[in-house]
Parts: sequence; structure tokens; C-alpha cells
Amino acid sequence: MQQHLKFRHELKFIINQHQYFIIRQRLKNMMQQDANVGDTGEYHIRSLYFDDVNNKALHEKLGGVRDRSKYRIRIYNTQDKVIHFEKKIKFKDYIAKVKEPLSRTMYDQMMAGDYEVFNRPDKPLLMEIYNEMKHRLLRPKVIVDYVREPYIYENGNVRITFDKDLRTGLHALDIFDPNLDPVIALEDNRMILEVKFDEYIPAYIKIALQLEGLNRTSASKYVICRKYLKFNTWEDF
Repeated sequence: MQQHLKFRHELKFIINQHQYFIIRQRLKNMMQQDANVGDTGEYHIRSLYFDDVNNKALHEKLGGVRDRSKYRIRIYNTQDKVIHFEKKIKFKDYIAKVKEPLSRTMYDQMMAGDYEVFNRPDKPLLMEIYNEMKHRLLRPKVIVDYVREPYIYENGNVRITFDKDLRTGLHALDIFDPNLDPVIALEDNRMILEVKFDEYIPAYIKIALQLEGLNRTSASKYVICRKYLKFNTWEDF
């Protein structure tokens, strides 16, 4: 797939409730909330992550491979108004994302095993996914479910999010299943703080994020949920 990619910085931290309250209070005084949030200042994200027959994305992440990518389908607030198939690309210390909208019908066809629905030469990302499904047996692996509290700042295109209540769907793979009951994958009320920005982050926001004991991590929601699945079921990587 050939297209122009916009790469950004992405920093991740696993934080506790005390750190969350302090950092959020600081950010509220200097950043705005994302326009997509509801009355609670949050929105819900549910993703279906894919991997191939060899679990390439999982093993590359665990092995510390610097340049890698992974695929997912993402929805918001458990609705089917917006469905995207996304490819997230990691290059050195930068990330980029490309996506293609799906209809609910396309999603249902894919879940029924009809991967020909992505055989679209006019849609490079879908065609790439189709080839991965056909030749590398790319398949759904795990549901990742959480609540996001986002803050934005125009200068530097800064986006800071608190991703809370991280859950996994275990063996369930239908993100629209009304009976889906995902289980907690990150204990002790911990959450993931993500900081994304283009060329720079303003100094006073950087200062607001400084907190004793706050250490950068390579936390991956996909890996956390897959590892939970392994350690709490009979799955073998």
C-alpha cells in the first residue's frame, strides 16, 4: 500500500488513580476536551484486533521489533454508525495510522468468513488486508475495550488521553454482540496515559505531565489483552 503517511510522536505511561487525578487537574487548566466526548467527558472505544497465523504482530511487539504494524476494526460507544478498519504503523519512535470506513454489512460478511468483501483494488488498505487474510491467514484475535477521556491542544497538535477500565473480550470476537461481557485486563484501577503530538509539545504541558514515579512504558492494549487471554485460558501463543 503506497500513500503519504503522517507520522507523530506517541508516549505511553501506565498510571494509578492518584497520578490520574493530579495530571487531569493540571491539564484541565490548559487544554480543551475533545469535541466527541459526551456529558461525562468520555467516550467508549471497542476494537477488534487481528493477527496472522504466526501471531506476527504479537511476537514483534514482545520481541521489541522497532518497525512494525497491526490491524484492527474500531467502533465508538458500541454503535455501528462509524466503523473503521485501521492499520497502525510504528516507525522508530513515531506512529502513523491509515483507515478505511466499513459498512455494517461488510463487517457482518467478514465475521461470517466472507473475506472477499475486502477484495477491492480501488481501496489500497482493504486490498492489503484482503491479501493478508488470503495469504497469511490474518484473522480476528481479541476484543480490546476501554473508556477514553481525551484532551487536545492546537499548538503542536497535542492529544492527551486517559484510557480507563481496560477490558478484554476473552474468546468473544463480535464487537456488536449485545451479550458481550468483557473482563478487566488491567488491575488496581490502573489506566494508560497516552501523549501524542507532531513536531513538539509545549513546555508547560510537558511540565504538567512530570510527576514522581511516572515512567514511560511501551504498553500495548493489544498485548495486555492477549497476555490476559493466555494466562487465564488455555490459549497458547
